[in-house]
Amino acid sequence: MAIERIVIVGGGTAGWMAAAALSRLRAGRDVSITLVESEAIGTVGVGEATIPPFVDFNRLLEIDEREMLAAVQGSFKLGIQFVNWGKQGDSYIHPFGNYGYEIDGVSFHHVWHRMRENGDQRPIQVFNLETMAAFFGKFARSEDYQKRGDLPPMNYAYHLDAGRYAAFLRSYAEKRGVVRQEGRIADVALDGESGYVTSVSLENGDQIEGDLFVDCSGFRGLLIEQALETGYEEWTNFLPCDRAVALPCKRDDGSGPPPFTRATAHSAGWQWQVPLQHRNGNGHVYCSTYMEDDEAHDILVRNLAGKPQAEPNFLRFTTGRRKKFWNKNVVALGLSAGFMEPLESTSIHLINTGVTKLISCLSLDGITQAQENAFNRLTGREYARIRDFLILHYNATTRDDSEFWNYCRTMEVPDTLKEKVELFKHTGQIFREEDELFTETSWAAVMLGQGIQLGGRNPMADVISTDTLSKEVTGIEQSIRWLVGQIPQHGDYLKQYCPAPA
Repeated sequence: MAIERIVIVGGGTAGWMAAAALSRLRAGRDVSITLVESEAIGTVGVGEATIPPFVDFNRLLEIDEREMLAAVQGSFKLGIQFVNWGKQGDSYIHPFGNYGYEIDGVSFHHVWHRMRENGDQRPIQVFNLETMAAFFGKFARSEDYQKRGDLPPMNYAYHLDAGRYAAFLRSYAEKRGVVRQEGRIADVALDGESGYVTSVSLENGDQIEGDLFVDCSGFRGLLIEQALETGYEEWTNFLPCDRAVALPCKRDDGSGPPPFTRATAHSAGWQWQVPLQHRNGNGHVYCSTYMEDDEAHDILVRNLAGKPQAEPNFLRFTTGRRKKFWNKNVVALGLSAGFMEPLESTSIHLINTGVTKLISCLSLDGITQAQENAFNRLTGREYARIRDFLILHYNATTRDDSEFWNYCRTMEVPDTLKEKVELFKHTGQIFREEDELFTETSWAAVMLGQGIQLGGRNPMADVISTDTLSKEVTGIEQSIRWLVGQIPQHGDYLKQYCPAPA
């Protein structure tokens, strides 16, 4: 059966990202795209931090970066600062760019390990542009300073107001023929023979028929779960946090927004701080087994950078994923597909890659089992690898100041993560498998930042001549030091490049 009618159930970030991307189909084929949402149903709206692939998503849609950032009160992001994770008082940055670069085919952290053993006291962070720029509150895009290609590139993402971003994409999608239908869904009709969804009915009696349905209805999974009973795989034994309270605030520190997200560990979870141009997005993710809602709220309020601007929004979630992301003619995106806490800003990223995979697998000539299988296999693998990376943050700790951290430090972890950590401890090797999201630098940043030490290194690092090594490594540091000294403060850059209306 040909796909002529695509129906997106739910708006928010997931719904409108899907609508914006799929609207490009209409340039070449006669496809109707309808998005059903109700203003009476709120969106979660806590995903305000992104990672670099999101920049490419906006470029694919040919969105003007300045216009978008001004509309969403956006700022730039160079990485995430983690505070109190390995032990209380610790702090490190997980940057978006690499530590140095490969020297004679050897990854930089192996080279750095050799130098440390030979008495060089420079921390690995000084060999990463994004870390040093973040530390000094600086920012510039590579095209602003890169003349001859001899300076390191600046890898970045965005902080944004998710509600404003959804509104921005709504305008984009509607201009390209997407039709928005206001209303709450009262019923879902299934084909008696195939089990496919054939239509959704609204409370006002309207019926919307479709050939392909994209479920962006949030945690409840109106189509993927309530109608198709797909099933859910829980990961709470690995990632025990199951609550969050979100609260925006003014920023009273008098300075511009820092170019990084901050994740501060508390006694039974952690707090995020996402700096926008005119406010901060904040939230406290915690485990209800070890902390009550009132205590979580109090901790959050005590650690805000300014006065709260709204009532607290309490959320409940179960970390995990649907057993299928594509089931029959329904594809789940965003919270309908699963929930991975926002520790590494992967929520919007998983929407992004879900949309990208859907477009890659899609055929308007119809749906086959092969498409469904490929989408589910690739998405499941992506979720599992992100899961392992998040678990690492909790498990790689020496904290013993609460029952929560005692559980996290001693819990059993997946064999895939156990192997990764053991390899790093013994040989320093980090294998990035196929299209895995997180890079060697990502894994090294968290493991080194939280106290996992290199026990060995690639023996090829010892083959490089000392003179070559010294010259290359010192050149990397000097280039970064010079560049950070030249580029502007992040707040000044925003005022010049993409100032948001007051």
